[in-house]
Amino acid sequence: MTPAARLQAALDLLETIALSPRPADGVASEFFRSRRFIGSKDRREIADRVWIMLRHWARAGWQVRHAALSTWPAGDVPEWADVTPRQRLLADLIQREKITLEELESLFNGEKFGPARLRERERSLIRALKSNRVAKADLPDWVAGEMPGWIIPRLRAVYQDRTPEVLESLSVEAPVDLRVNTLKADLETVVERLAEEQVDVAPGTWSPLALRLIGRANLPATAAFRDGLVEVQDEGSQLLALLTDARPGQSVVDFCAGAGGKTLAIAATMQNKGRLVACDVSAGRLERSAVRLKRAGVHNVTRHPLEGERDKWVKRSAGKYDRVLIDAPCSGTGTWRRNPDAKWRLRDQDVRELVVKQASILSSAARLAAVGGRVIYATCSLLPEENERQVEAFLAATPGFRLIPVSDVWAQVFGPDRPCPVDGPMLRLDPAAHGTDGFFAAILERVGDAAAAEGESGE
Repeated sequence: MTPAARLQAALDLLETIALSPRPADGVASEFFRSRRFIGSKDRREIADRVWIMLRHWARAGWQVRHAALSTWPAGDVPEWADVTPRQRLLADLIQREKITLEELESLFNGEKFGPARLRERERSLIRALKSNRVAKADLPDWVAGEMPGWIIPRLRAVYQDRTPEVLESLSVEAPVDLRVNTLKADLETVVERLAEEQVDVAPGTWSPLALRLIGRANLPATAAFRDGLVEVQDEGSQLLALLTDARPGQSVVDFCAGAGGKTLAIAATMQNKGRLVACDVSAGRLERSAVRLKRAGVHNVTRHPLEGERDKWVKRSAGKYDRVLIDAPCSGTGTWRRNPDAKWRLRDQDVRELVVKQASILSSAARLAAVGGRVIYATCSLLPEENERQVEAFLAATPGFRLIPVSDVWAQVFGPDRPCPVDGPMLRLDPAAHGTDGFFAAILERVGDAAAAEGESGE
Protein backbone atom coordinates (compact mmCIF):
# COMPACT_ATOMS: atom_id res chain seq x y z
CA MET A 1 0.00 0.00 0.00
CA THR A 2 1.09 3.56 -0.59
CA PRO A 3 1.54 5.88 2.42
CA ALA A 4 -1.64 7.72 1.39
CA ALA A 5 -3.60 4.46 1.18
CA ARG A 6 -2.40 3.40 4.64
CA LEU A 7 -3.43 6.78 5.99
CA GLN A 8 -6.91 6.46 4.49
CA ALA A 9 -7.26 2.92 5.88
CA ALA A 10 -6.32 4.22 9.33
CA LEU A 11 -8.91 6.98 8.96
CA ASP A 12 -11.56 4.47 7.87
CA LEU A 13 -10.81 2.34 10.92
CA LEU A 14 -10.88 5.35 13.25
CA GLU A 15 -14.26 6.41 11.89
CA THR A 16 -15.60 2.88 12.27
CA ILE A 17 -14.42 2.71 15.89
CA ALA A 18 -15.88 6.15 16.66
CA LEU A 19 -19.31 5.09 15.39
CA SER A 20 -19.35 1.67 17.06
CA PRO A 21 -20.36 0.89 20.66
CA ARG A 22 -18.11 -2.19 20.54
CA PRO A 23 -14.52 -2.30 21.90
CA ALA A 24 -11.91 -1.07 19.42
CA ASP A 25 -9.96 -4.33 19.28
CA GLY A 26 -13.03 -6.26 18.14
CA VAL A 27 -13.89 -3.60 15.58
CA ALA A 28 -10.32 -3.65 14.25
CA SER A 29 -10.29 -7.44 13.94
CA GLU A 30 -13.49 -7.39 11.88
CA PHE A 31 -12.17 -4.46 9.82
CA PHE A 32 -9.03 -6.33 8.78
CA ARG A 33 -10.86 -9.64 8.25
CA SER A 34 -13.03 -7.93 5.67
CA ARG A 35 -9.94 -6.47 3.94
CA ARG A 36 -7.68 -9.47 3.49
CA PHE A 37 -5.88 -7.69 0.67
CA ILE A 38 -4.09 -5.61 3.34
CA GLY A 39 -0.75 -7.30 4.05
CA SER A 40 0.59 -8.00 7.53
CA LYS A 41 3.12 -5.15 7.50
CA ASP A 42 0.49 -2.66 6.37
CA ARG A 43 -1.96 -3.97 8.98
CA ARG A 44 0.60 -3.39 11.69
CA GLU A 45 1.34 0.18 10.54
CA ILE A 46 -2.37 1.00 10.24
CA ALA A 47 -3.18 -0.48 13.65
CA ASP A 48 -0.21 1.27 15.29
CA ARG A 49 -1.37 4.65 13.98
CA VAL A 50 -4.94 4.06 15.11
CA TRP A 51 -3.94 3.00 18.63
CA ILE A 52 -1.60 5.98 18.95
CA MET A 53 -4.52 8.17 17.94
CA LEU A 54 -6.81 6.53 20.50
CA ARG A 55 -4.21 7.13 23.21
CA HIS A 56 -4.07 10.83 22.25
CA TRP A 57 -7.76 11.25 21.51
CA ALA A 58 -8.42 14.03 24.01
CA ARG A 59 -5.27 15.96 23.12
CA ALA A 60 -5.93 15.90 19.38
CA GLY A 61 -9.58 16.89 19.82
CA TRP A 62 -8.72 19.70 22.21
CA GLN A 63 -6.01 21.01 19.86
CA VAL A 64 -8.44 21.11 16.93
CA ARG A 65 -11.04 22.97 18.96
CA HIS A 66 -8.43 25.36 20.37
CA ALA A 67 -7.15 26.09 16.86
CA ALA A 68 -10.67 26.47 15.44
CA LEU A 69 -11.59 29.09 18.05
CA SER A 70 -9.32 31.59 16.32
CA THR A 71 -9.88 30.34 12.78
CA TRP A 72 -13.51 29.48 12.16
CA PRO A 73 -16.74 31.38 12.79
CA ALA A 74 -17.86 30.90 16.40
CA GLY A 75 -20.92 28.93 15.39
CA ASP A 76 -18.80 26.41 13.48
CA VAL A 77 -16.36 25.53 16.27
CA PRO A 78 -17.09 21.93 17.30
CA GLU A 79 -17.35 20.73 20.86
CA TRP A 80 -14.51 18.40 21.87
CA ALA A 81 -16.58 15.24 21.42
CA ASP A 82 -17.75 16.38 17.97
CA VAL A 83 -14.28 16.86 16.46
CA THR A 84 -14.10 14.44 13.55
CA PRO A 85 -11.55 11.62 13.23
CA ARG A 86 -10.14 13.34 10.14
CA GLN A 87 -9.58 16.57 12.09
CA ARG A 88 -7.96 14.66 14.94
CA LEU A 89 -5.74 12.86 12.43
CA LEU A 90 -4.58 16.21 11.02
CA ALA A 91 -3.78 17.44 14.53
CA ASP A 92 -1.83 14.29 15.31
CA LEU A 93 0.18 14.49 12.09
CA ILE A 94 1.04 18.12 12.77
CA GLN A 95 1.64 18.16 16.51
CA ARG A 96 3.11 14.69 17.10
CA GLU A 97 4.77 13.87 13.76
CA LYS A 98 5.64 17.51 12.90
CA ILE A 99 4.65 16.94 9.30
CA THR A 100 4.83 19.90 6.89
CA LEU A 101 1.97 21.36 4.87
CA GLU A 102 3.64 20.18 1.67
CA GLU A 103 3.79 16.62 3.01
CA LEU A 104 0.16 16.84 4.01
CA GLU A 105 -0.78 18.01 0.52
CA SER A 106 1.00 14.99 -0.97
CA LEU A 107 -0.83 12.58 1.32
CA PHE A 108 -4.26 14.24 1.12
CA ASN A 109 -4.14 14.33 -2.67
CA GLY A 110 -7.55 12.93 -3.59
CA GLU A 111 -6.08 10.07 -5.57
CA LYS A 112 -7.59 6.57 -5.56
CA PHE A 113 -7.38 4.82 -2.16
CA GLY A 114 -5.97 7.98 -0.52
CA PRO A 115 -7.61 10.70 1.61
CA ALA A 116 -9.68 13.42 -0.04
CA ARG A 117 -7.92 16.66 -0.91
CA LEU A 118 -7.51 19.24 1.81
CA ARG A 119 -10.25 21.86 1.85
CA GLU A 120 -9.49 25.54 2.37
CA ARG A 121 -11.03 25.48 5.84
CA GLU A 122 -8.73 22.56 6.73
CA ARG A 123 -5.72 24.52 5.48
CA SER A 124 -6.63 27.39 7.80
CA LEU A 125 -7.01 24.88 10.63
CA ILE A 126 -3.58 23.42 9.80
CA ARG A 127 -1.97 26.84 9.95
CA ALA A 128 -3.53 27.44 13.36
CA LEU A 129 -2.46 23.99 14.58
CA LYS A 130 1.11 24.80 13.59
CA SER A 131 1.09 28.03 15.58
CA ASN A 132 2.89 28.38 18.91
CA ARG A 133 -0.42 29.40 20.46
CA VAL A 134 -1.69 25.83 20.11
CA ALA A 135 1.60 23.99 20.52
CA LYS A 136 2.49 25.75 23.79
CA ALA A 137 -0.97 26.12 25.28
CA ASP A 138 -1.52 24.74 28.79
CA LEU A 139 -3.65 21.63 28.61
CA PRO A 140 -6.49 21.06 31.07
CA ASP A 141 -5.88 18.18 33.50
CA TRP A 142 -8.32 15.86 31.76
CA VAL A 143 -6.70 16.49 28.37
CA ALA A 144 -3.13 16.06 29.63
CA GLY A 145 -4.24 12.90 31.44
CA GLU A 146 -6.28 11.58 28.49
CA MET A 147 -9.04 10.83 30.94
CA PRO A 148 -12.68 11.85 31.46
CA GLY A 149 -12.60 14.75 33.88
CA TRP A 150 -15.04 13.19 36.36
CA ILE A 151 -12.64 10.29 37.06
CA ILE A 152 -9.55 12.35 37.92
CA PRO A 153 -10.71 13.47 41.42
CA ARG A 154 -11.44 9.84 42.30
CA LEU A 155 -7.99 8.74 41.26
CA ARG A 156 -6.41 11.72 43.03
CA ALA A 157 -8.08 10.61 46.27
CA VAL A 158 -6.15 7.33 46.00
CA TYR A 159 -2.87 8.33 44.35
CA GLN A 160 -2.51 11.95 45.52
CA ASP A 161 0.87 13.28 44.30
CA ARG A 162 1.34 10.20 42.08
CA THR A 163 -1.80 10.95 40.06
CA PRO A 164 -0.02 12.53 37.04
CA GLU A 165 2.36 9.58 36.63
CA VAL A 166 -0.49 7.08 36.97
CA LEU A 167 -2.48 8.94 34.32
CA GLU A 168 0.53 9.03 32.02
CA SER A 169 1.16 5.32 32.52
CA LEU A 170 -2.38 4.56 31.37
CA SER A 171 -1.72 6.28 28.04
CA VAL A 172 1.34 4.32 26.90
CA GLU A 173 1.40 1.04 25.03
CA ALA A 174 1.21 -1.99 27.33
CA PRO A 175 3.81 -4.76 27.09
CA VAL A 176 2.90 -8.36 26.27
CA ASP A 177 3.31 -10.71 29.23
CA LEU A 178 3.32 -14.50 29.08
CA ARG A 179 2.59 -17.02 31.81
CA VAL A 180 4.54 -20.27 31.80
CA ASN A 181 2.19 -23.24 32.01
CA THR A 182 3.81 -25.39 34.68
CA LEU A 183 1.59 -28.33 33.72
CA LYS A 184 3.76 -28.68 30.63
CA ALA A 185 7.09 -26.92 31.16
CA ASP A 186 9.24 -24.84 33.46
CA LEU A 187 10.39 -21.28 32.82
CA GLU A 188 13.85 -22.21 31.57
CA THR A 189 12.45 -24.66 29.03
CA VAL A 190 9.98 -22.10 27.72
CA VAL A 191 12.70 -19.46 27.33
CA GLU A 192 14.76 -21.92 25.31
CA ARG A 193 11.82 -22.98 23.16
CA LEU A 194 10.91 -19.37 22.40
CA ALA A 195 14.53 -18.49 21.61
CA GLU A 196 14.60 -21.31 19.04
CA GLU A 197 11.77 -19.48 17.27
CA GLN A 198 13.51 -16.08 17.52
CA VAL A 199 11.18 -14.83 20.25
CA ASP A 200 13.05 -12.86 22.92
CA VAL A 201 11.67 -12.58 26.44
CA ALA A 202 12.78 -11.29 29.83
CA PRO A 203 11.74 -12.53 33.31
CA GLY A 204 8.84 -10.75 34.97
CA THR A 205 9.29 -8.54 38.02
CA TRP A 206 6.74 -10.04 40.41
CA SER A 207 5.41 -13.36 39.18
CA PRO A 208 7.87 -16.28 39.06
CA LEU A 209 5.95 -17.57 36.03
CA ALA A 210 6.00 -14.34 34.03
CA LEU A 211 7.95 -13.60 30.88
CA ARG A 212 7.79 -10.24 29.12
CA LEU A 213 8.04 -10.13 25.35
CA ILE A 214 10.97 -8.08 24.02
CA GLY A 215 10.02 -6.46 20.74
CA ARG A 216 7.23 -8.01 18.72
CA ALA A 217 6.40 -11.53 17.70
CA ASN A 218 3.59 -13.50 16.10
CA LEU A 219 3.11 -15.53 19.25
CA PRO A 220 0.14 -17.67 18.10
CA ALA A 221 2.33 -18.96 15.27
CA THR A 222 4.96 -20.34 17.65
CA ALA A 223 5.09 -24.00 18.64
CA ALA A 224 5.48 -22.98 22.29
CA PHE A 225 2.08 -21.30 22.18
CA ARG A 226 0.36 -23.94 20.05
CA ASP A 227 1.63 -26.68 22.36
CA GLY A 228 0.24 -24.89 25.43
CA LEU A 229 3.55 -24.06 27.10
CA VAL A 230 2.61 -20.40 27.48
CA GLU A 231 -0.48 -18.23 27.72
CA VAL A 232 -0.75 -14.49 27.18
CA GLN A 233 -1.59 -13.01 30.59
CA ASP A 234 -0.64 -9.71 32.21
CA GLU A 235 1.72 -10.18 35.13
CA GLY A 236 -0.76 -8.54 37.49
CA SER A 237 -3.45 -10.99 36.47
CA GLN A 238 -1.01 -13.82 37.14
CA LEU A 239 -0.53 -12.52 40.67
CA LEU A 240 -4.28 -12.60 41.34
CA ALA A 241 -4.39 -16.25 40.33
CA LEU A 242 -1.31 -17.13 42.41
CA LEU A 243 -2.62 -15.28 45.47
CA THR A 244 -5.76 -17.40 45.29
CA ASP A 245 -3.33 -20.01 46.70
CA ALA A 246 -5.31 -22.93 45.29
CA ARG A 247 -3.62 -26.18 46.19
CA PRO A 248 -3.73 -29.72 44.80
CA GLY A 249 -6.80 -31.59 45.99
CA GLN A 250 -8.81 -28.55 47.00
CA SER A 251 -12.25 -27.48 45.79
CA VAL A 252 -12.05 -24.11 44.03
CA VAL A 253 -14.48 -21.81 42.22
CA ASP A 254 -13.55 -19.20 39.62
CA PHE A 255 -16.86 -17.38 39.90
CA CYS A 256 -16.53 -14.89 37.03
CA ALA A 257 -14.30 -17.02 34.81
CA GLY A 258 -14.97 -15.40 31.45
CA ALA A 259 -12.70 -16.85 28.78
CA GLY A 260 -10.67 -18.72 31.40
CA GLY A 261 -7.34 -16.93 31.80
CA LYS A 262 -7.25 -17.21 35.59
CA THR A 263 -8.92 -20.62 35.48
CA LEU A 264 -5.94 -21.90 33.49
CA ALA A 265 -3.48 -20.39 35.96
CA ILE A 266 -5.32 -21.82 38.98
CA ALA A 267 -5.48 -25.29 37.39
CA ALA A 268 -1.70 -25.19 37.06
CA THR A 269 -1.18 -24.31 40.75
CA MET A 270 -3.53 -27.19 41.61
CA GLN A 271 -1.43 -29.50 39.40
CA ASN A 272 -4.66 -30.74 37.82
CA LYS A 273 -5.61 -32.31 41.17
CA GLY A 274 -8.84 -31.40 42.90
CA ARG A 275 -12.03 -29.79 41.69
CA LEU A 276 -12.05 -26.47 39.85
CA VAL A 277 -15.39 -25.01 38.78
CA ALA A 278 -15.40 -22.20 36.21
CA CYS A 279 -18.62 -20.17 36.41
CA ASP A 280 -19.91 -17.32 34.30
CA VAL A 281 -23.21 -15.83 33.22
CA SER A 282 -22.05 -16.14 29.59
CA ALA A 283 -22.24 -19.75 28.41
CA GLY A 284 -20.55 -18.62 25.21
CA ARG A 285 -17.45 -17.35 27.02
CA LEU A 286 -17.23 -20.57 28.99
CA GLU A 287 -17.57 -22.63 25.82
CA ARG A 288 -14.79 -20.69 24.11
CA SER A 289 -12.51 -21.43 27.06
CA ALA A 290 -12.62 -25.14 26.14
CA VAL A 291 -10.01 -24.68 23.41
CA ARG A 292 -7.60 -23.00 25.81
CA LEU A 293 -8.13 -25.63 28.50
CA LYS A 294 -7.41 -28.43 26.06
CA ARG A 295 -4.29 -26.75 24.68
CA ALA A 296 -2.98 -26.21 28.22
CA GLY A 297 -3.53 -29.83 29.22
CA VAL A 298 -6.07 -28.93 31.92
CA HIS A 299 -8.54 -31.65 32.88
CA ASN A 300 -9.80 -30.83 36.39
CA VAL A 301 -12.18 -28.03 35.32
CA THR A 302 -15.96 -28.20 35.23
CA ARG A 303 -17.64 -25.35 33.34
CA HIS A 304 -20.89 -24.18 34.94
CA PRO A 305 -23.03 -21.42 33.35
CA LEU A 306 -24.97 -19.27 35.81
CA GLU A 307 -28.28 -17.48 35.35
CA GLY A 308 -27.00 -14.75 37.66
CA GLU A 309 -24.97 -14.20 40.79
CA ARG A 310 -27.81 -15.68 42.87
CA ASP A 311 -28.18 -18.78 40.76
CA LYS A 312 -29.74 -21.67 42.72
CA TRP A 313 -26.49 -23.60 42.32
CA VAL A 314 -24.78 -21.09 44.62
CA LYS A 315 -27.27 -21.74 47.42
CA ARG A 316 -26.97 -25.53 46.98
CA SER A 317 -23.17 -25.32 47.04
CA ALA A 318 -22.82 -22.99 50.04
CA GLY A 319 -19.93 -23.75 52.35
CA LYS A 320 -18.31 -26.40 50.12
CA TYR A 321 -15.27 -24.66 48.62
CA ASP A 322 -11.76 -23.94 49.88
CA ARG A 323 -11.17 -21.02 47.53
CA VAL A 324 -13.57 -18.68 45.74
CA LEU A 325 -12.06 -16.26 43.25
CA ILE A 326 -14.38 -13.39 42.30
CA ASP A 327 -12.86 -11.44 39.41
CA ALA A 328 -15.81 -9.08 39.42
CA PRO A 329 -17.13 -7.18 36.40
CA CYS A 330 -15.80 -3.66 36.72
CA SER A 331 -15.05 -0.38 34.98
CA GLY A 332 -11.81 -1.76 33.55
CA THR A 333 -9.97 1.47 34.36
CA GLY A 334 -6.82 -0.49 35.15
CA THR A 335 -6.66 -1.84 31.58
CA TRP A 336 -7.03 1.46 29.73
CA ARG A 337 -3.50 1.34 28.35
CA ARG A 338 -4.68 -1.72 26.38
CA ASN A 339 -8.19 -0.40 25.71
CA PRO A 340 -7.81 3.38 25.31
CA ASP A 341 -11.19 3.73 23.59
CA ALA A 342 -13.01 2.31 26.63
CA LYS A 343 -12.39 5.38 28.79
CA TRP A 344 -14.57 7.56 26.56
CA ARG A 345 -17.50 5.12 26.74
CA LEU A 346 -17.51 4.83 30.54
CA ARG A 347 -20.01 7.02 32.38
CA ASP A 348 -20.40 7.85 36.05
CA GLN A 349 -23.77 6.06 35.94
CA ASP A 350 -22.04 2.91 34.67
CA VAL A 351 -19.75 2.89 37.71
CA ARG A 352 -22.65 3.36 40.10
CA GLU A 353 -24.46 0.42 38.52
CA LEU A 354 -21.31 -1.72 38.62
CA VAL A 355 -20.81 -1.02 42.32
CA VAL A 356 -24.29 -2.36 43.06
CA LYS A 357 -23.65 -5.43 40.89
CA GLN A 358 -20.28 -6.10 42.51
CA ALA A 359 -21.76 -5.97 46.01
CA SER A 360 -24.43 -8.47 45.01
CA ILE A 361 -21.88 -10.82 43.43
CA LEU A 362 -19.56 -10.65 46.44
CA SER A 363 -22.29 -11.28 49.01
CA SER A 364 -23.71 -14.19 47.03
CA ALA A 365 -20.49 -15.91 45.91
CA ALA A 366 -18.96 -15.61 49.40
CA ARG A 367 -21.54 -18.19 50.54
CA LEU A 368 -19.57 -20.82 48.63
CA ALA A 369 -16.59 -20.60 50.99
CA ALA A 370 -16.19 -23.24 53.69
CA VAL A 371 -15.09 -22.36 57.22
CA GLY A 372 -11.37 -21.66 56.92
CA GLY A 373 -11.84 -21.14 53.18
CA ARG A 374 -10.94 -17.93 51.37
CA VAL A 375 -12.74 -15.51 49.11
CA ILE A 376 -10.49 -13.49 46.81
CA TYR A 377 -12.31 -10.39 45.57
CA ALA A 378 -10.54 -8.84 42.57
CA THR A 379 -11.06 -6.21 39.88
CA CYS A 380 -9.05 -4.60 37.10
CA SER A 381 -10.23 -1.19 38.32
CA LEU A 382 -8.37 1.70 39.92
CA LEU A 383 -11.48 3.30 41.44
CA PRO A 384 -11.80 3.01 45.25
CA GLU A 385 -15.57 2.52 45.22
CA GLU A 386 -15.09 -0.70 43.27
CA ASN A 387 -12.23 -1.87 45.46
CA GLU A 388 -11.47 -0.95 49.08
CA ARG A 389 -14.90 0.53 49.76
CA GLN A 390 -16.58 -2.55 48.33
CA VAL A 391 -14.61 -4.82 50.67
CA GLU A 392 -15.15 -2.58 53.67
CA ALA A 393 -18.91 -2.55 53.06
CA PHE A 394 -18.97 -6.35 52.73
CA LEU A 395 -17.08 -6.89 55.99
CA ALA A 396 -19.34 -4.45 57.82
CA ALA A 397 -22.47 -6.21 56.56
CA THR A 398 -21.30 -9.83 56.68
CA PRO A 399 -20.36 -11.49 59.98
CA GLY A 400 -18.04 -14.45 59.84
CA PHE A 401 -15.35 -13.06 57.52
CA ARG A 402 -12.02 -11.40 58.22
CA LEU A 403 -9.51 -9.67 55.98
CA ILE A 404 -6.16 -11.46 55.63
CA PRO A 405 -3.31 -9.01 54.92
CA VAL A 406 -2.07 -9.63 51.42
CA SER A 407 1.53 -9.62 52.67
CA ASP A 408 0.76 -12.71 54.79
CA VAL A 409 -0.56 -14.67 51.82
CA TRP A 410 2.24 -13.33 49.64
CA ALA A 411 4.81 -14.76 52.05
CA GLN A 412 3.04 -18.13 52.03
CA VAL A 413 2.90 -18.27 48.23
CA PHE A 414 6.20 -16.70 47.20
CA GLY A 415 8.47 -17.11 50.20
CA PRO A 416 10.85 -14.58 51.76
CA ASP A 417 13.03 -13.97 48.69
CA ARG A 418 10.33 -12.25 46.65
CA PRO A 419 9.11 -9.08 48.43
CA CYS A 420 5.45 -8.09 48.39
CA PRO A 421 4.82 -5.14 46.03
CA VAL A 422 2.46 -3.31 48.42
CA ASP A 423 2.49 -2.18 52.04
CA GLY A 424 -1.25 -2.11 52.74
CA PRO A 425 -3.58 -4.96 53.68
CA MET A 426 -5.02 -5.20 50.14
CA LEU A 427 -3.29 -5.55 46.80
CA ARG A 428 -3.39 -2.47 44.56
CA LEU A 429 -1.25 -2.53 41.42
CA ASP A 430 -0.85 0.20 38.80
CA PRO A 431 1.23 0.54 35.61
CA ALA A 432 3.37 3.38 36.94
CA ALA A 433 4.53 1.71 40.15
CA HIS A 434 4.47 -1.95 39.17
CA GLY A 435 4.60 -2.18 35.37
CA THR A 436 1.38 -4.22 35.33
CA ASP A 437 -2.16 -3.35 34.43
CA GLY A 438 -4.15 -1.84 37.27
CA PHE A 439 -5.42 -4.60 39.56
CA PHE A 440 -6.95 -4.86 42.99
CA ALA A 441 -7.40 -7.87 45.28
CA ALA A 442 -8.56 -8.46 48.84
CA ILE A 443 -8.28 -11.85 50.52
CA LEU A 444 -11.09 -12.72 52.92
CA GLU A 445 -11.31 -15.78 55.16
CA ARG A 446 -14.50 -17.34 56.45
CA VAL A 447 -14.11 -17.77 60.19
CA GLY A 448 -17.81 -18.20 61.07
CA ASP A 449 -20.13 -21.17 60.75
CA ALA A 450 -20.61 -22.08 57.08
CA ALA A 451 -24.19 -23.10 57.95
CA ALA A 452 -24.95 -19.40 58.36
CA ALA A 453 -24.15 -18.77 54.71
CA GLU A 454 -27.74 -19.27 53.61
CA GLY A 455 -29.00 -16.79 56.16
CA GLU A 456 -26.47 -14.17 55.11
CA SER A 457 -27.81 -14.25 51.57
CA GLY A 458 -31.16 -12.92 52.64
CA GLU A 459 -32.93 -15.84 50.95
